[in-house]
Amino acid sequence: MLLEVENLAVRYGNIQALHGISFHVREGEIVTLIGANGAGKTTTLYSIARLAPPEAPRVVAGDIRLRGHSLLATTADQVVSRLGMALVPEGRRIFGKLTVAENLQLATYARGKDADLARDFQRVFELFPRLAERRAQRSELLSGGEQQMLAVGRALMTGCRFLLLDEPSMGLAPALKYELFRTLKRLNEEGLTLLLVEQNASLALHLAHRGYVLDTGRIVASGTGAELLGNPEVRKAYLGG
Repeated sequence: MLLEVENLAVRYGNIQALHGISFHVREGEIVTLIGANGAGKTTTLYSIARLAPPEAPRVVAGDIRLRGHSLLATTADQVVSRLGMALVPEGRRIFGKLTVAENLQLATYARGKDADLARDFQRVFELFPRLAERRAQRSELLSGGEQQMLAVGRALMTGCRFLLLDEPSMGLAPALKYELFRTLKRLNEEGLTLLLVEQNASLALHLAHRGYVLDTGRIVASGTGAELLGNPEVRKAYLGG
């Protein structure tokens, strides 16, 4: 098993955000977490990525294991540099004053001397041709869709094998949304494992192999993407009936 989250309970200060959730991700899968705002989806990703304070939630019970090894004593930089897992955060959080190329270069800080960075740059520019056209442009001048492409490309430049994505379609026009999800499907077909938090439940479940439904910090349903799409309660609550 690639990732195992077991009975995870998490707090922000005095507020309990997760109440003993358990789920897993196998190598090569796309798994999605869906649910209403405040359900605990982002908190789950932050916990797995071992985000540092002040934004980090505090794990008070349970465990998070990657390839059988607990992550609870692992720092965020070790998650990226040693374990090959990267987070594409909600809101992109690119460095607006830096160019596209400089944002991508920053993500390679922990790569070994033998890393083929030229190949990885080429891969990102092949996946997102608009970034290639704008490589010398300041990132704050990109459109929202282009900034999201850059956020994904930056994560790929870490050399990750497991990608966590938090609301990647937020604020994107429909055409860009579908283009991005086609790219995510291609990345998965090339061997990348994805754990996806996505407000657009229908889009996420059509893409994912499996999914989990979070409601106020608890997992209330799970199944394949097709099973959840066909679940009457899931359809009523998250898919518009």
